[in-house]
Amino acid sequence: MNGLGFRQTNSWLHTWSGLLLGWLLYAIFFTGTVSFFRDEVSFWMKPELHASKPDAETPARVIKTMQQLAPDAASWSITLPTERNQSVQAQWYEQGERMTKGGGKRVVIDATSGQTLQARETRGANFLYRFHFELYGMPRVWARWIVGIATMFMLIAIISGVIVHKKILRDFFTFRPKKGQRSWMDAHNVLAVISLPFHFMITYSGLLLFMFMMMPWGLQTAYDGDTARFFAENRSRGVSAVASLATQAPTASAAPLTPIAPLIAQAQQQWSGAVVGITVSQPGTTQSVIELRQHGGDSLIDRGQSKRLRFDGATGMQLPDAAPADTDTVRAIYNVFTSLHLLRFADISLRWLSFIAGVLGTGMIATGLVLWVVKRRPMRAKAGTTPFGDRLVRVLNIGTLIGLPLALGIYFWANRLLPEALPNRSLWEIRFFFLAWLLCFLHPLFRSDKRAWIEQLLFTALVYVGLPIFSFFYLSQSHLLATLSDGRWLVAGVDLILLAVAAVSAWSAYLLIRRPVVSPKRVVVARKAPASCEGAVT
Repeated sequence: MNGLGFRQTNSWLHTWSGLLLGWLLYAIFFTGTVSFFRDEVSFWMKPELHASKPDAETPARVIKTMQQLAPDAASWSITLPTERNQSVQAQWYEQGERMTKGGGKRVVIDATSGQTLQARETRGANFLYRFHFELYGMPRVWARWIVGIATMFMLIAIISGVIVHKKILRDFFTFRPKKGQRSWMDAHNVLAVISLPFHFMITYSGLLLFMFMMMPWGLQTAYDGDTARFFAENRSRGVSAVASLATQAPTASAAPLTPIAPLIAQAQQQWSGAVVGITVSQPGTTQSVIELRQHGGDSLIDRGQSKRLRFDGATGMQLPDAAPADTDTVRAIYNVFTSLHLLRFADISLRWLSFIAGVLGTGMIATGLVLWVVKRRPMRAKAGTTPFGDRLVRVLNIGTLIGLPLALGIYFWANRLLPEALPNRSLWEIRFFFLAWLLCFLHPLFRSDKRAWIEQLLFTALVYVGLPIFSFFYLSQSHLLATLSDGRWLVAGVDLILLAVAAVSAWSAYLLIRRPVVSPKRVVVARKAPASCEGAVT
């Protein structure tokens, strides 16, 4: 790179930092974008829960069910329905049982009837969420290091891309269709600039989430090598104070639990918002304590933690609130950025905005990868040969850019078709996902680029449009007409997105079918683009 100027050097850096890990970055961005609606997709994948409709009596109904299921439990933990999940999730610990992640007994309760529900075994969108930062089938630490390094490459590509495009604002308003390489460049620029703040925020905050793994030395120094103590302190912030009583045996006499409805009304008056969680320690005794948790938080500084109110479970008297933990400046900055990445605090409108920005970011990566191929196609056609590296990039582009959405569609079909009693059912769903994805990489090895793109796009359209059709014939409570007529947008929204994906895939295939194949003899090598536009692969 001797003799290259600053911007030319950044153009080279932008190209190769985006290309070398571009396919992994696409998978990370794609699964992360879907994960913005993790609860909604997971609920959609459990049609047995779709008839659950919460009302004002749901909390009292659930308490009655818990008194029947676990009257002598040390604690109950109840998550009430929200706009993202219409069923009730309940958990309890027996007396003396240690509270651990994944411990206790769990049950799903119908918000309408109070009866327990048996949903099919599935990882739902939680599989995509974990894949987003831990990949699959490898040690967790290795996977997080790989994703962390890829995220660093992404940040480098974003910064170098801004440096390369000196006319970035003008390019934002420029799109020239049917111009080959120039059209792909314009699309890449527009997708990059339209949500550039989001791209930078989501990438930088993702690196912060890996900070203590990739740069542990400050933490090790501050805690004298006992890093587990730091994470224990961090986890203890916002943890239910009454749930920790699960390990303590009751010493008081029996007493009926106070009605829950007046306590919820009191909490809603203080918060001006809904109650999403109920925790009861030592239910049915004079030592019982009820803790109510607010739906959503008010501040990013504490990572959007919910407000809580505590009541005496026997008398209903409000108990003093625990003093909030102090948050220092460094921790506050870390909490703000990581909260923006995790988006746990967001309402539906902000979640949709982030989803759209994620789609734009995924498209930015995809257009950059396609641009690398399009830019070199005239030269390869004139030479009459396609180097192995170029052919490899083309296969990886098809298998990743369209293969991953297609594999996700097969994952949804496996969720619908696999027998509910199948052992390791959720694992088989994941196996079908990876098998379909593998076939998407093998398919273009035996087809021309254009035919491979068209065939996979058409199959993707069929896969996604078929899912709502299947629901119409086999899921009476869950098909689109039923959910729209009942106003159940939680389920209907997912079906509408599936139809949108099918429409985009079919339209893309139609455009490719209409595009004529240019004879190599008629190809004219494009004039080398200036450094401000060259190699824009993010």
